[in-house]
Amino acid sequence: MDQGRAPLLDALDDYRRRERYGFTPPGHRQGRGVDRRTSATLGRETFQNDLLVAGGLDDRRMRGAYLAQAEELMADAVGADLAFFSTCGSSLSVKAAMLAVGGGRGELLIARDAHKSIVAGLIFSGLTPRWVVPRWDVDLHLTHPPSPAEVQRAWDEHPGAAGLLIVSPTPYGTCADLRAIAEICHLRGKPLIVDEAWGAHLPFHPELPTWAMDAGADLCVVSVHKMGTGFEQGSVFHVQGDRVDRSRLSDCADLLMTTSPNLMIYAAIDGWRRHMVDAGHGLLDRAIARARRLRADVEGIGGLHVAHDELVHEEASHDLDELQVLIDVAGVGVSGYTCADWLRETRGIDVGLSDHRRILATLSQADTSATTDRLVSALEGLAAARPGLDRDTTAPMSVDQPAPSELRLETVMSPRDAFFGAVEMVPSASAAGRVAAEQITPYPPGIPVVVPGEVLNPAVIEYLRTGHAAGMNTPDATDPRLTAIKVVARDP
Repeated sequence: MDQGRAPLLDALDDYRRRERYGFTPPGHRQGRGVDRRTSATLGRETFQNDLLVAGGLDDRRMRGAYLAQAEELMADAVGADLAFFSTCGSSLSVKAAMLAVGGGRGELLIARDAHKSIVAGLIFSGLTPRWVVPRWDVDLHLTHPPSPAEVQRAWDEHPGAAGLLIVSPTPYGTCADLRAIAEICHLRGKPLIVDEAWGAHLPFHPELPTWAMDAGADLCVVSVHKMGTGFEQGSVFHVQGDRVDRSRLSDCADLLMTTSPNLMIYAAIDGWRRHMVDAGHGLLDRAIARARRLRADVEGIGGLHVAHDELVHEEASHDLDELQVLIDVAGVGVSGYTCADWLRETRGIDVGLSDHRRILATLSQADTSATTDRLVSALEGLAAARPGLDRDTTAPMSVDQPAPSELRLETVMSPRDAFFGAVEMVPSASAAGRVAAEQITPYPPGIPVVVPGEVLNPAVIEYLRTGHAAGMNTPDATDPRLTAIKVVARDP
């Protein structure tokens, strides 16, 4: 296929050259109705490019096939059999994948370090999760992806599950042994779904971790806005083989998607694909080299340590995306939450993730020496300000970390039944032993500590309580202060 084409962008250029006009949504009429102050901030061109996909850019029956052509080019570029674009993020895409594979009220093997969007998919679909245990690192207090042996054990215990859903790369940049895991699934004739939201760039450079399709996955979901250069909410499904019903996948996506997709999100995905085929190897070459220099520079700052070897070894993760620079700040003497706040407030820099002892800087092909130098300078300032980070005026650093066994809450109800059943709010101090009716998720990275249908225990409650006091953000909790938790009501 001619990878120099970008059908959606070309059609948009043609639309504007012809000076088409629609008596249709959007009501701003290509920016004509937008007030001057809004236009001054967002730009007139933003609104000029905001068109209906069907009955605007294309005709009412989509006979120009601009979107279909763009999706075919994407699949060809990365070696997948089929690609679907989504304008509602990988949060929607992974739900559609779950529905397509598991149907309603079936079982699905799911790694317990799954994103909150997957739990939302369980609630929406009624699927029963059969949790695959990730590897908990007692020294680092983080999870590594499940091992092939753990996946094999889960299949032995739940052979009737419809498929396996695993997250790789994780938000920390660590990756599962997807090739071995795919082989285990396929020996049983079952599909492997990979939530690869952080891996859109992986097909375009050999020094990056193995892309899910190359490892044999049947379906993967990527977020172009995370590690590519698309707009927020830009996501793509990739499919290969015949273990996933493509018609059902398309139908499930259609059930969930908006009927008014944002053309600019589609077009940006199309343009990014063309750019990566044309220049992606060189762009990522430079990005990887820049990340390695950044890692060395940060490692030289007193009180800071860049995680690498401890993340990738036989009992940890299989691989690591070096563009995800995970920085341990324990030597600074305050939490990662405090460091993230300090960087934002004093240096105007945001980091993608923070926890009780780490911050994460995510690099992309768009970063330059100027941006990484700015980060190094800010981190040097952070280390130097250590005496000024007064513990009396910042959140406490101490977070009570549960043992791995204490984090594995018992599931006694389906997430759907717990979420939609009769519920009540109870004080956190008396919530142990009750069945959770909400998910509670430190965000980012967005991995739920509590899933509806699980039995709360004292260790997890104390972890959340001390985490909140230290600066942990739990935006989906009904009570954001975590003084009370929503639980399944007891029978009268």
